[in-house]
Amino acid sequence: MRPTLLTVAVLLAAPLIGGCSIADWLRPYRIDVRQGNYVTPEMVAQLKTGMSPEQVRFVLGTPLIVDPFHRNRWDYFYRFAPGRGAATERRLTVLFRDGALAELQGDIEPAAADSLVPPTRVIEIAADPK
Repeated sequence: MRPTLLTVAVLLAAPLIGGCSIADWLRPYRIDVRQGNYVTPEMVAQLKTGMSPEQVRFVLGTPLIVDPFHRNRWDYFYRFAPGRGAATERRLTVLFRDGALAELQGDIEPAAADSLVPPTRVIEIAADPK
């Protein structure tokens, strides 16, 4: 009986491929939780100062928070909590002055301009030999 218990204890403590032990595999499944507005760097790169709130809403979507005391401020928050691992958070604040986009604050940097241009493809059509 003792060798069997010792074998089970060693198997539970020994790490498997990827640094996980059997004890990690015996835990119940936990889902990934995504909350808020997912804003990509490509979306931020499309924003230009002077855009109307409707144009900003078209690019970024409806803001998660519109403060009734600060109507010229929209907050976009995103939080991703994987089932196993550390959660990540991202934030973007859009500020308007006189009904136009004035400033962006947050930790989402705009994408490089060359990554926004879709690749072009040239299709050559042979002339009809009539």
